[in-house]
Amino acid sequence: MKKISIRQKLLATTLLAANCLLSIQPAAAQTAVSDYQPGITSDGFVYFLPKTAIRVSILVEKTTYKPGDFCKYAQRYLRLNNVAQEPWESYRVVSVRQTPIGIPDPQKGFSVKYNVKTAASNVVLSDDGVLLAINATPTPTELPEPFEPGRKQPAPNPRQFMNEEILAAGSTAKMAELTAREIYDLRENRNLLIKGQADFMPTDGAQMQLMLKNLEQQDRVLTQLFSGTTTCDTTETILTVAPDGPLPKQVLFRLSQKLGMVDADDLSGEPYYIGTEDLNTVPPVDDEAAGGSKRKQPESGVYVNVAGKMRSTIYRGRDILSQIEFPCAQFGNVELLSGELFNKHYTTHLWLNPITGSVEKLEAEQPK
Repeated sequence: MKKISIRQKLLATTLLAANCLLSIQPAAAQTAVSDYQPGITSDGFVYFLPKTAIRVSILVEKTTYKPGDFCKYAQRYLRLNNVAQEPWESYRVVSVRQTPIGIPDPQKGFSVKYNVKTAASNVVLSDDGVLLAINATPTPTELPEPFEPGRKQPAPNPRQFMNEEILAAGSTAKMAELTAREIYDLRENRNLLIKGQADFMPTDGAQMQLMLKNLEQQDRVLTQLFSGTTTCDTTETILTVAPDGPLPKQVLFRLSQKLGMVDADDLSGEPYYIGTEDLNTVPPVDDEAAGGSKRKQPESGVYVNVAGKMRSTIYRGRDILSQIEFPCAQFGNVELLSGELFNKHYTTHLWLNPITGSVEKLEAEQPK
């Protein structure tokens, strides 16, 4: 895992006015929250606190079968039973992984008006307007590496391993018969080589391994003309779930063995469920004390989240595929850091968690 900043890039804005910050009030108190655009304005700046969302990474493996040119003769010449003569595809879930991430909470937008009684500050917002730090460099966060499928080697052409007699055959049936004889000859030569009875024995171990590898490759490629080829491809799908509260068990996605991932309401697929629980680690607070609608006048300071704790579980039927517990902004409350922390008598450094919006670190130092 490598460390990257939330949303990859940060919008760092320095307020150069000598006396500016911090008279804060909720953005919703003035106008609709959805109309607020985070960033710097002529009178101050606007920011959001984050909501904790769940990033669900789903790895799905697709298996593809392609019948060989001689599949009709597999039982006759190679005694291979139940060889499919029609192509098919199937899908299965390989793994499900959950990771908490932060997204802007439109219900927690706040506007900051400059105040001549406080000192200038360096305010850092993410690209989507989430407050990350004041007078400090934001803490980097780790995100999962994107899935990268392995490189596939090009499949060899079976005709490269056919002798002149096979290629000159006048019918598919005759080609199948001659190819089967070639396969048996390859297997006999391999056995003689292993027993040390071949006409041309290798001079050392490396040459022996090379000869065996070549014989096995020719055998495998020619046999696939009868048995068919099966290939597997794995893809990653990312789903984001942002519950506002406890989420009862509900369909997250569906998987069809023949069609792959389908819509949650498509009954052709098997359902996979998700449910979230509030672990009640943060006691509820009085609405008025927390800055609710009963408060007559907004106070000066910075609003931050006090995160609770969430448990998120993903099921296949009754089986649990993934379960994690992590701090969650929605299951906590909002508190005010007093504007006195940012007065001219000392410089305050504030770091917020980009996923929960809670205080990670708070330092104050006397100016020199």
